[in-house]
Amino acid sequence: SVCVQYSLHKYGPHTSYILCTSACIQYNKYGGRKKPVSSRCGTFSKKIRFHRLSFFTKRSLVLMKSSEELRNRLRSIDHRGYPAYKDLKGEYDFGDYVLSIDHVQGDPFAAPSRLSVHVAGRKAAFPVEYYDTYAKRITLQDHLTRLFGAQLAKGSMQAKGSGKSGLLAASRCGQEVLERTACRVCGADPETGSGKALSGADASSGHRNADPGRVILRFEAGFPARGRTIDARELEKMLFDILPGCVQNSLYYRRINQNKLKAAIELCEDQQYIREMLPKLGLCAFIANGSILPRQSGVSDRPMEGAVPFRSPASLELTLDLPNRGSVSGMGIPKGITLFVGGGYHGKSTVLQALQNAVYNHIGGDGRELVIADASAWKLRSEDGRSISGVDISPFIRQLPGRKDTRHFSTEDASGSTSQAANLMESMESGSSLILIDEDTSATNFMIRDKLMQQVVAPEEEPIIPFIERVRSLYEDFGISSIIVAGSSGSYFHVADHIIQMKEYTPLDITEKAKKAATAFPVFSSRQEKFPEYSKKRCPRPNGALKKDDRLKLKALGTSELSLNHDAVELRYLEQLRDSEQTMALAYLLKYLEISLMDGRRSMTELTDLVEKQLDAQGLESLFPSRDVRSSLARPRRQEILACVNRYRKLNL
Repeated sequence: SVCVQYSLHKYGPHTSYILCTSACIQYNKYGGRKKPVSSRCGTFSKKIRFHRLSFFTKRSLVLMKSSEELRNRLRSIDHRGYPAYKDLKGEYDFGDYVLSIDHVQGDPFAAPSRLSVHVAGRKAAFPVEYYDTYAKRITLQDHLTRLFGAQLAKGSMQAKGSGKSGLLAASRCGQEVLERTACRVCGADPETGSGKALSGADASSGHRNADPGRVILRFEAGFPARGRTIDARELEKMLFDILPGCVQNSLYYRRINQNKLKAAIELCEDQQYIREMLPKLGLCAFIANGSILPRQSGVSDRPMEGAVPFRSPASLELTLDLPNRGSVSGMGIPKGITLFVGGGYHGKSTVLQALQNAVYNHIGGDGRELVIADASAWKLRSEDGRSISGVDISPFIRQLPGRKDTRHFSTEDASGSTSQAANLMESMESGSSLILIDEDTSATNFMIRDKLMQQVVAPEEEPIIPFIERVRSLYEDFGISSIIVAGSSGSYFHVADHIIQMKEYTPLDITEKAKKAATAFPVFSSRQEKFPEYSKKRCPRPNGALKKDDRLKLKALGTSELSLNHDAVELRYLEQLRDSEQTMALAYLLKYLEISLMDGRRSMTELTDLVEKQLDAQGLESLFPSRDVRSSLARPRRQEILACVNRYRKLNL
């Protein structure tokens, strides 16, 4: 049979190429100058522009193998040693889609092999309006990942063998809608006006705007073995009997439940509308009436059955006209200082937890899908024992015993108050404009210092300036709002703009009542100082030992910890880190920062800006120079990226 390939040739001021047919023609897949071997060439076809060909046309002409070739290869390596599976790496045309075997595990007991399915845009046929904005694209990708994962779960472990034989798995999505490497929908070409150019895999795989609507779905598979001997018949069953049905039932618009997808996209549009309206209305958060805030249990993020639906107090209720749901009423939390109080078990912390997770969009049926907060919101808490490197905590901690410097404070074992002060200063560095605080997880001496204590211990003998003395200045000077949960101290009544009492999960506006009662009690402090100047620029230097190590080991333990080359980074107190795939992404980002960006001159903020810009333009796929993209990463926020770097004990400033 004739093998059709490209002989690439530079042609004039533009890059043009000659299409040749021959049994064997040299080519350069990177577009370099390579003249046709005329003595072995067939008749020249028409002159074409290579970069304007669709991705699938390029692949099929240059690199593609047929599915039958894969079947034949499988049968030829049956009963051989397990390493022979590595000969399968490559891309195979299954007609309606392309199967790419990107990485083959070295052993049946090792981490599963990584594969990906590529469906052309014209075949997937998802409407352009479902991926013409970033938020809708992420929603579409999330929906397809859930569908494909559910299909794979039905076929997983049907093939038998040792170790991970027969495993088929895609990312397991939670209640939040996150950007993941598991699925990528390529964007439309901006030159045609048919949609917004969306990057990520589009750029990193070299096919930007080549095939609008193209779907890439990455997943893992355990290649079957008997002991450590290849069982190719079982893998053939997985790839030829099970996988095609999974692809057909989840990645083609005509085959899926279109009403459910439409509902997900419309919910996304409503969520984004609320998020965009918050600053215009002077709000930092919104909780829709009827929301179900309590969760089933401490280990389940699903809504609690029989929970009391949220209902806004009349004084804070407002109505928004959403693009799809129409009029929706709920509680708008104004910018400034808002205090939630009430008895134990009445829902104060439940509201705060809903708000801290409202930086993400949630799926329909979660109960919190119309609970929306400022996307930069940061849950502030104490963190005994954390590592701090060169943070200026002087606005809250003055001279320490032994005259320890608090303008460039470093410690391997922070106290409750110093850790909370550092966490606040780092959140300002990350650009947060909303601070969420629960007194249950805060250091008491960081939060308040009452009159009696001030009389007994003179101010000049106390190094801590409590948060209550800075909270007003944070808002007036920096525009940073605070939402605080308090159950044991009324000191914040004096500084709060709005005071909400939670009574049996129902919010009541008691601002006037609480302010009136507070007049009978002494003011918390004699001072309300302006927030002082503080050092903002910290410039980390790279760890030279990491650059010398070609095989850095990365590991994630849920959302509580990651390790970079056996150095642990504790993340258990980052309560807004919602998915273990975000933790793994943080490990790769920390490695990337250490090896590629840290130079001793760029500040932490500048480094985070560079990473964010790269992720916006090229996605998490850009962290993988080769096309072997890990399938189980989810994008963290810039706040968590910076928090991870700050907790890295090898951070060198």
